[in-house]
Amino acid sequence: MKQRAQNVNLSRRAFVINGTLMMGFAILPGIPRAFADTEVDTLGTAILAPDLPGSLRATPYLDAWIRIDEKNGITVYTGKVELGTGVKTALLQIAAERLEVPPALIRFLTADTALTPNEGYTAGSHTIVDSGTALFNAAAQVRQLLLESAARQWQISVDSLTTRDAVIHGAQGRSMTYAQAVAGVQLHRFASASSPLKPADRFTLIGQSLPRLDIPAKVSGGAAYVQDMRVPDMLHARVIRPPRRGSQLLDIDEAALTKLPGVVKLIRNGSYLAVVASDEWLAIKAMREGYAAARWTEGNPLPDSAHIHQLLTQLPARRYPVSAKGSLAQPGPHTYKARATKQYLMHGSIGPSCAVAWFRDGTLTVWTHSQGVYPLRAGIAEMLGLPVTQVRCIHAEGSGCYGHNGADDAAADAALIAMALPGKPIRLQWMREQENLWEPYSSAMLVEVQAELDEGKQLRDWKYELWSTPHNERIVNAGRLLPAWLLAKPFTPAPSVPIAQPEGDGDRNAVPLYEIPNLKVDLNFVLSMPFRTSAMRSLGAHINVFAIESTVDELAARASVDPVQFRLNHLSDPRARAVVERVVAEFRWPQKATGPGSGIGFAFARYKNIMGYCAIAVQLHIQRQTGQVTIDRVVAAVDVGQIVSPDGLLNQIQGGIVQSASWTLYERILYDASGLHSFDWSGYPIMRFPDLPQQVEVHMLDQPGQPFLGAAEIVQGPMAAALGNAISDATGKRLLDLPLARRGWQDALGS
Repeated sequence: MKQRAQNVNLSRRAFVINGTLMMGFAILPGIPRAFADTEVDTLGTAILAPDLPGSLRATPYLDAWIRIDEKNGITVYTGKVELGTGVKTALLQIAAERLEVPPALIRFLTADTALTPNEGYTAGSHTIVDSGTALFNAAAQVRQLLLESAARQWQISVDSLTTRDAVIHGAQGRSMTYAQAVAGVQLHRFASASSPLKPADRFTLIGQSLPRLDIPAKVSGGAAYVQDMRVPDMLHARVIRPPRRGSQLLDIDEAALTKLPGVVKLIRNGSYLAVVASDEWLAIKAMREGYAAARWTEGNPLPDSAHIHQLLTQLPARRYPVSAKGSLAQPGPHTYKARATKQYLMHGSIGPSCAVAWFRDGTLTVWTHSQGVYPLRAGIAEMLGLPVTQVRCIHAEGSGCYGHNGADDAAADAALIAMALPGKPIRLQWMREQENLWEPYSSAMLVEVQAELDEGKQLRDWKYELWSTPHNERIVNAGRLLPAWLLAKPFTPAPSVPIAQPEGDGDRNAVPLYEIPNLKVDLNFVLSMPFRTSAMRSLGAHINVFAIESTVDELAARASVDPVQFRLNHLSDPRARAVVERVVAEFRWPQKATGPGSGIGFAFARYKNIMGYCAIAVQLHIQRQTGQVTIDRVVAAVDVGQIVSPDGLLNQIQGGIVQSASWTLYERILYDASGLHSFDWSGYPIMRFPDLPQQVEVHMLDQPGQPFLGAAEIVQGPMAAALGNAISDATGKRLLDLPLARRGWQDALGS
């Protein structure tokens, strides 16, 4: 690791990548002035070549993605990161397929601001869609350029050449390595809008399940995560946080702390406190002494959790029309109205956030499990007053997270501390209670829906309104970094702006995919937040699909139509119908569950209405006396376009089913006016091993040759809705306040 930190690439390649990509870290507002008129994608990167596919739109040069030379062989770059989903392996498969080389011959690098393209954040199921598409095309074009180089040198037709193991073969036994062929090629050129075709039936890597690159170290106890990083002469640091947001430091005995065994330095800047020690345990002991000794102001008041959804409707908000068509009629005798709620959730990363930072020779290098190294680099540079070119952020996988947890804040902590101790590598680790109390949460939400059928038992009117605090407080300025709030000269967070449709924010998937002639959907974007909230897997889709699919089941019952048939009656998209019909066949719907407290439920959604399709059926049973929910069987069907790695897709769907079930049944942050109480696992319930679904079947509808649609977040909403519908079937009660299996909920079942 030490050698890697020293070798900062100052070549033309690094200059071009950084110079080209620095513009792309801002999400509106806050785009640099020079590029104020440049189109920006949903992940915040500037679009330079709008006609190119995937992330080539933002980084159009071929040599930003692929480099070939005699010394290092083939190197492939991506700005996306591995979060435990297997995308690093899948991206490598895509590049190797189109270069037509074995994956073992490729050196694959991810998310390093000195080397790789700026692809914004690894989020929103965009990795394969954007980076995979870029690599699919860039690799194909690079291979074609190599073939043309060999054909020129041999003065023969390109069509007569073949490739195998990074070697070009021609007639009469001629051969030339890719490294030799590239000598006659200029890869520092814009990609073309079209790429050489390769029929899907000729794919040898795409569509296969290769061993994942990230698994060996994880299962062998090796250095798999940033938490495992060790650098020679490294010091250990811990932060001392205020008791709550808004608290200001009144007093602390600095001299006493600095005299503790092993303490190297106490960092104090305004209300920001951290201790640095020669040993991790000594740093923890010093931190505890600091907590005991520090005196703070009271800080911001907290609301009562019992009234949080009422409070959402009373706080300052900006109203955004999301979708509207037709003309809603006055409510009639068959109008259905419902109100659904979601509590604050935490990411609950298994490993608390960590970073390693090293300031030497004028450059600050930060190893971080951030989902966006380029935006983080800009935020840290602003916070420290450094030129952005003097900050390098390198992704190192973290142990657990899908969304905006404490990774960026921990990186900012490490950076601040490293600047106070030049030349010393600093490892900064959060504690469990710091992770739980200070990470950005997933927003509490309130949804109100009103729907009506026409005389033909078809959906006629749909009115939907939701209230939510932001789901996108990613790093667009230094003020979005937690440590920057506490400094003597604090930074102010950039104004909150929702993500526009069709991606959506709290309103993600708030527009039903079903055919409805009259529809109105509105978002109340709440600006004053009692808690810091930001991105968590699927954003608002979790509750929006839950609310929509619960309503569809209720309307189907009023129409006396099977709920699956009711859905099919309102779906014309053949791929949507295909996943629904596949689940029907595999589950043998509507085979009823037997036994007391048993129920079945169904749900469907297309993620963001533009990405992967998912349908799910659930069978469960409930012990009314205890409220215990047992998920007996889950059957899912998914369509994510061309499947890259079947095993990787299976892992995504299975993991999403478990995660969504945990959110939907159990998870909520506990708090009241006295403070937050979910500071450890005893105060934050999650699904345990005995509660896992007994049986999970995933059916993957491959679409060879079709565009990648993304898979990581397609199941969260449908699983929540299928669970809700199954519980309603089992109990005869429509429960709409998440989590469903909350403490004392058996009273709601009428037991």
